[in-house]
Amino acid sequence: MRSVQTTETRNRNPFVFVVGCPRSGTTLLQRMLDNHPQLTVANDTHFITRAIKKTLATTPDPLLTPELVDQVLAYRRFHRMGLDDAEVGDAARDCRTYSQFVSRLYDFRAARQGKPLSGEKTPDFCRQIPALHHLFPEARFIHIIRDGRDTSLSAVSWASTAKGPGKWSLWAEDPVGASALWWRWQTATGTRDGQALGEGLYHELKYESLVGDSPALLANIAAFLQIPDSAEMANYFAGKTKKNPNLSAKSAWLPPTKGLRDWRNQMAENDIAVFEGIAGKLLTQLGYELSGVEITGTVEDRVKRCLDWWQGQKMSRT
Repeated sequence: MRSVQTTETRNRNPFVFVVGCPRSGTTLLQRMLDNHPQLTVANDTHFITRAIKKTLATTPDPLLTPELVDQVLAYRRFHRMGLDDAEVGDAARDCRTYSQFVSRLYDFRAARQGKPLSGEKTPDFCRQIPALHHLFPEARFIHIIRDGRDTSLSAVSWASTAKGPGKWSLWAEDPVGASALWWRWQTATGTRDGQALGEGLYHELKYESLVGDSPALLANIAAFLQIPDSAEMANYFAGKTKKNPNLSAKSAWLPPTKGLRDWRNQMAENDIAVFEGIAGKLLTQLGYELSGVEITGTVEDRVKRCLDWWQGQKMSRT
């Protein structure tokens, strides 16, 4: 088994969390960072807060027990960490708290990749920043933000009753309205809680800027993380691109590609108006221009129904 970091450096991991509303470019950023010579970033393991969700609801950093270790091992996405049972057992040894155990798991993942630093990309963790900060006070957060109208276009073809806003009852009636509420909720929560940490621990960037000028944006991220800039990040797709027109850009490992979604050309005017009626204030706050599409009575009715649904479901959203 590979050796792990010494006690003096153990608490560096998880080193960074990549967060953002799903369908906003989190995978693109994860792949870039994961290709850095000093950093590996796990892809959508989700387990930190979800594997022991009920326990964390009452105890922010519980004492480690065999039962908690078993819950982590049994979590459906934990296999994405790439660790075997023996490594998990070794990670748990001599750990007093859950946070120490998780930190050791990311140490072992880093060791497997031959790198000193290890992080996590789980988009929905944009709603878990306070809990994660309590567990790992020195961890940094990178929040990638995308124009919500383009996010909605992507979500409409991705979501289902098992994931994203498709899990909400509103989806069957108005998927665009559901997507607008979902994007607003995820993005506003991430910006609010992230900015509260301060510039040393929290960094925001726009998906559009990352695609438009990856080397410059990645240099800024490296400076934020206090690691050397590396051209390998922007070259994450080398040797992995698949020339298959039936694959999505993500599945084909394409280089950063502009215009994969363009709400100006691909979204119906009424849908644009509904999205902006629900999330236009946040779009403006984030620097995105509104379309100027006219709000009709039909649109107003859709917006009202969506907002009424949101208020009625507030206590049961997960």
